This record gives sequence, structure tokens and C-alpha cells, in this order.
Amino acid sequence: MTVPVVIPDGIRADVETLWRYHDLGHELRPCDVGIGLGSHDLGVAVVATRLFHEGLFPWVVFTGANAPTTVERFPRGEAVHYGEYAVEHGVPAESVLVEPRATNTAQNLDYSRRLLEDHAIPVRSVLIVSRPYQQRRAFATCRLVWPEVEVVCASNPLGLDEYVRSIGDVRRVVDMLVGDTQRIEVYAERGFAVPQEVPDEVRLAFGRLVAAGYTSRLI
Repeated sequence: MTVPVVIPDGIRADVETLWRYHDLGHELRPCDVGIGLGSHDLGVAVVATRLFHEGLFPWVVFTGANAPTTVERFPRGEAVHYGEYAVEHGVPAESVLVEPRATNTAQNLDYSRRLLEDHAIPVRSVLIVSRPYQQRRAFATCRLVWPEVEVVCASNPLGLDEYVRSIGDVRRVVDMLVGDTQRIEVYAERGFAVPQEVPDEVRLAFGRLVAAGYTSRLI
């Protein structure tokens, strides 16, 4: 059976609303280290590798273990596969650090910080590379668990439709968007991240998508 890769007209406006909300639009600048957050999306490693070659950071940490949604694609772990991709595409092995244990965003950042400390790499600024719809949550999490560093967020600069085609599954992308939107407030309430403003239009779009059945990634 062919997996749909076209966003249905009935939900497009709401999906676009959430997509825009999670894109922080940070202006990229040189930082002390890049951190690629593990996921099902190899685009994180692709972008981190490109930004390394553009001179935006001298070190890159890839962080992530496995999850039910990634173990089939990355059987040796998300960070391991990301690191292999970077080295295969010209990043010197000595510039790549792999953190293979983290299973959530707070651990991604906490364990990366500890790894950098173990290697005596001073860090005042980080450029976090994530899935497009993880930018806001990554930023809010970093501000809580690593408040002393300046944070810049980046992701694959694809438009929404291009991104859906790159993943190959509309429902998966929309479910993840909805799940990450819920986590903005839930994680702040649970002390996992700093609070972020959630505009009314985002709340309404989220509610309609939940009502439409895009719920597999809800907590």
C-alpha cells in the first residue's frame, strides 16, 4: 500500500500553523559546538555535517540511543548512525563525539554537556540541530538544563511539503507535530523545560488535529 505524501486540504492550514510555530527562525552564527539530536530523521545529520563544513562549529556531538520509531532504521543507535554519516561525508573523526545513551531531549543535552566536559572542550554557545518541529522544544529544554550557554537552533531548511516528501509519510509528520506541540506545555509543567508562549491559533489548530485523530504521539 502506498503511504500518502500529500497533506489533505482539510488539515493543511492547521498543520502549517503548527509548523510555523516550531520554527524559531534563528539566524545562524558560529558557535563553540554543534549538537545533533537523534531521531528517525537522517536530515539532522545531513544539516549538521553541512554546517560543520561551513565553519559554524569545530566540534559536533551526535546524541541519541534508540526508540521504537527508530530502531529499525538505525539499529546501532541514532547517534552512532549520525556520526558515521558525518565521517563518511568528510567531517574528521576527531571532530565528532557520539553520545549513544540519551532517550529524551533533556538527556540529549545533559549527556552532551557531560561528554564535552570529559573532553575538556569549553562551551559558551551551542548550535542545536533537530527535526524542524523539534526546534522550540529543544530550545526550551536547553534553557532549563544548560542555562549558561547561548542557544541557536537549526534544522533542515525544507518547506513543509518538501519535508513530508522527504519523510514519506504525512500521518507520521502530523502526529509528530501534534505530539511536540503538546509537549511544549506539558514538559514545562513537569519541570523539563522553560515555559513558551502558545498563541491561541496554535491551541486551536492543535485541538482540531487531535479531534481529527492525529494522536499517536500524544503523551
